[in-house]
Amino acid sequence: MLLSRRGVIALFAAAFASPTFGADPIKHGFLATGAETFIADESGKVTWKYPQSSRDGWVLENGNVLLALSKSKAYPGGGVAEIDKDGKEVFAFRGVQSEVNTVQALGEGNVLLTEAGDKPRILEVNRDGKVLAEVPLQAQTKDHHLQTRMTRKLPNGNYLVPQLLDRVVREYDPKGKIVWEVKTPHMPFTAIRLPDGNTLIGCTLGNLVIEVNKDGKEVWRVTNDDLSNKPINDACGVQRLENGNTVITSHHATAKQTKLTEVTREKKVVWTYTDDRKSGIHHFQILDARGKPEKHPLR
Repeated sequence: MLLSRRGVIALFAAAFASPTFGADPIKHGFLATGAETFIADESGKVTWKYPQSSRDGWVLENGNVLLALSKSKAYPGGGVAEIDKDGKEVFAFRGVQSEVNTVQALGEGNVLLTEAGDKPRILEVNRDGKVLAEVPLQAQTKDHHLQTRMTRKLPNGNYLVPQLLDRVVREYDPKGKIVWEVKTPHMPFTAIRLPDGNTLIGCTLGNLVIEVNKDGKEVWRVTNDDLSNKPINDACGVQRLENGNTVITSHHATAKQTKLTEVTREKKVVWTYTDDRKSGIHHFQILDARGKPEKHPLR
């Protein structure tokens, strides 16, 4: 049966109005650190894994993976390592205190890490393992594990440090002087200095993420009360994407529970990741379809 011109137009209009012709669904690949260390592509397929638990990590521009490693027989005080895609260790630095919880690649091949222990500190080291900078941190020492997490060096040369049991995020200068701080409603795990000067903070077992301005005033927050099915379960790792959305990990999620959740500024869930692993994700890095990181990752 032949359709009239009006009928053809109506058919196409109906088709394009259907979900099939809507915007492409959001997909992400990512690096996951935690009890299991792996890279998954946009379909969720594991394309790389490393047989040791980790605390923090980055896929580098050369395709290698830089990791903060958990305590083990090989790394009794924790450490950092750069691993190539074949699983070969091309750089390593072993911690000498209780734990190493942070790693960040700096310029000229140098690496930042934090050590937890009786003398909590930030270190910058070169590829020969030489300590280039040492910054003492003001933190409680009764519980080494809850001293610090995702410390990041800022463009101004200072360091942004979430301090869990102290329930504070502090900015230290290179001499260890505190130049800015903000109290948090729960233990802070991730702190991200945004381009506008605000700071995004993941608050672990509070199951919430907050954003504060330069004066420490809260200007945005998202909690399970804002989201259907309450997907946040230990808001450890956080990343602010270039589109303004925020991805949050659920470190205590187990098999078949949501491990990663992406929300808009309006607190709409636009992407989630779930798998069958019993362990959650400690921290993560969102990757593009080629497995490459964003050019300016805010995490």
